[in-house]
Amino acid sequence: MSTLLRIGIDASNLRIGGGVTHLIEILDNAELDKHGIEQIVVWGCIETLAALQDRPWLLKVSIGSVNRGYVRRVLWQKLHLSAAVKQAKCDILFVPGGNSMGGFQPTVTMSRNMLPFQYRELFRYGFSFMSFRLLVLRQLQSLSFRAADGMIFLTNYSRNAVLKVTGKLRGRIAVIPHGMNIRFARPPKPQLPITEYATDHPFRLIYVSIIDVYKHQWQVVEAVDLLRKEGFPVELELIGPSYPSALRRFEQAMSTANDSASWAHYRGKVPYTQLNDYYAAADLGIFASSCENMPNILLETMAAGLPVACSNRGPMPELLGDAGVYFDPESAIEIAAAIRAYLLSPELRADHARKSFELSQHYSWKRCADQTLAFLSETAHAYRH
Repeated sequence: MSTLLRIGIDASNLRIGGGVTHLIEILDNAELDKHGIEQIVVWGCIETLAALQDRPWLLKVSIGSVNRGYVRRVLWQKLHLSAAVKQAKCDILFVPGGNSMGGFQPTVTMSRNMLPFQYRELFRYGFSFMSFRLLVLRQLQSLSFRAADGMIFLTNYSRNAVLKVTGKLRGRIAVIPHGMNIRFARPPKPQLPITEYATDHPFRLIYVSIIDVYKHQWQVVEAVDLLRKEGFPVELELIGPSYPSALRRFEQAMSTANDSASWAHYRGKVPYTQLNDYYAAADLGIFASSCENMPNILLETMAAGLPVACSNRGPMPELLGDAGVYFDPESAIEIAAAIRAYLLSPELRADHARKSFELSQHYSWKRCADQTLAFLSETAHAYRH
């Protein structure tokens, strides 16, 4: 067997969003020589493979069944993936999507989604297909994590929360955070007293995230409505796609708030390449989610040089540290209090914007790629011996 390694990556269930971004960035920042790797083979759908830059050491394999629905994809993973990895003479299989069911060893997988592992958050969807799907994922991912030879978590919080469900895992464990795209980086701007703002020059709040049952946009709208009734000249920008039942609740909050059409602006889904322009126009970031694994949106808000009013749940305090004013995301009164503290103190805004900007610089894709490949290499060599 060659001393150089061949890495296989099952990207069959990575189709949109953060999973694809993670794979792209890992490969773009990969230094194979540093970790004794000669080739990486990726199995995936046509669209995902097309997003990966061609490289001499990268072999992209399109599997027809992957492009024809969830059931066919699962069957391919179960019945054909292991044989394909062996035929490609790979020394280790990396499954960043979380569900590993082919039986190949050694395999390293990842925990990306916290919803299946937190009943309180899962059941916010009520009696629905989404709740059923998340319960199935809870079982499938628990089995995958227990069987894996290596396990990557994105935060210490997610590691601890998942292990409470799965119990002790037999494989090696690493905590490797995602990186942050440098185009979001913008040094903090000077902070002005709230008296410098007015109706025709409002203090701009921004909350970027899908409107969903655990994101609590309706509580944010209620909080901003309270602040406006106190006379603060604030406006709210909301950006992101939507989950139908959550959108209805958000629209109800908008209809209840006083004159919300003049100060609350929902933009829907905005192209990822344009998000940094919206951050640049804002004065304060809000992040009100109650369930996250590692929220890249929070990192982007920090990197944009904004002070952040932030949920006190999940891994948010782990990422933001002492650079945020925290609140219970299910309390409009607490959200309003956090924002009010910033509005009344330009010094607090300046201090937290500086700290959060500096913290965001620690999250680079180059570091993420280096640590990921090192972990894969170490796990493969440990299995050989």
